[in-house]
Amino acid sequence: MLDSVGVGDAPDAADYGDEGSNTLGNLSHAVGGICVPTLQQLGLGNLTEILGVPPLTETAGVWGRLTQQAADTDSMVGHWEIMGQIRHEPFPTYPEGFPAEIIDQFEALTDRPVIGNRPASGTEIIEELVEEHLDSGALIVYTSGDSVFQIAAHKEVVPVDELYRCCEIAREILTEEHQVARVIARPFIGKPGSLERTSERRDYPLCPPYPTGLDLLEQAGVETVGVGKIEDIFAGRGVERSLHISDNAHGSETIIELLSETGPMLIFANLNDFDTKFGHRNDPEGYAEALEEFDDCLAEMMQTLPDDAVMMLTADHGTDPTTEGTDHTRERVPLLAVGEAVKPGVSIGTRKTFADIAATICELFEAESPPEGCSFAGQMMGEDA
Repeated sequence: MLDSVGVGDAPDAADYGDEGSNTLGNLSHAVGGICVPTLQQLGLGNLTEILGVPPLTETAGVWGRLTQQAADTDSMVGHWEIMGQIRHEPFPTYPEGFPAEIIDQFEALTDRPVIGNRPASGTEIIEELVEEHLDSGALIVYTSGDSVFQIAAHKEVVPVDELYRCCEIAREILTEEHQVARVIARPFIGKPGSLERTSERRDYPLCPPYPTGLDLLEQAGVETVGVGKIEDIFAGRGVERSLHISDNAHGSETIIELLSETGPMLIFANLNDFDTKFGHRNDPEGYAEALEEFDDCLAEMMQTLPDDAVMMLTADHGTDPTTEGTDHTRERVPLLAVGEAVKPGVSIGTRKTFADIAATICELFEAESPPEGCSFAGQMMGEDA
């Protein structure tokens, strides 16, 4: 999961104010081109116009695009749809901040005042409010265009365990009409002017209302391993083993180590740096550099890939770093697949839903299929005309 690596062209982008957004296409032009030869060989340049990544007539893998059906651009909603669960009603968002009834209750239960309480870039609001936070011990609460209740605190003012406790309180009170998708802990360190968010972020999501592809795979005897924030996104459900990571490089190393294990296994990994470090910070140069670094890691992963394994690369939404805003953008996402059994040079076209991934994975493992999605396993393996 290349978090936020969208390819534009969502049919309903205008409904989200995202018309023209194209994370890969726009950032490539902003930086004068990118160099990702491994991704190019898999067919990335066939999905949208990417400067420096021309399309190929013959690819080493299967390529296509996925269209989101869920009524949201939140990471959790995108991941849920990828695992076969489509939420058709959007979660509540708070463009004016959270109402007094929520904040007053939160302050009373945490015994800490709240500052901020508005949509904001996380890196900007902590710099803006850090002095007040350091003086008062108040929690910095903010949201975004997504359905999130984010709580930021300096580790020297609010220990991480205390911040987690406050997030658990927020999760308990955000119910009914205020049932936000995720509460997020955002610890940070450093001095004013040079603050840095740590890797101790923790998400407190709602639990999927019914079984996802992860649950169905577990029932079929497939070990499900979450790398990165996968466990958090699914509230732990359907994830047998979870390995948290510090950054993209650590995530890639973890994937490579897991590839040496045997037995039926789904490794579901989220590489989050693209989104949090570069997309939300409107940093196309950093985003491009991260893509090129991942491309080197991908080449090593492919060399390590067991003969009976299939690797799929996709995303959960876009976060176009060239737009004025800092929120997720409504885009189609890539689907690239490679493996010894995968037929090279095959296009699976533009799919109707992210849920086609879960349907395909469940078919490959001979597990029960989720109610949403249509498998492309036959096309991918060259068994379907």
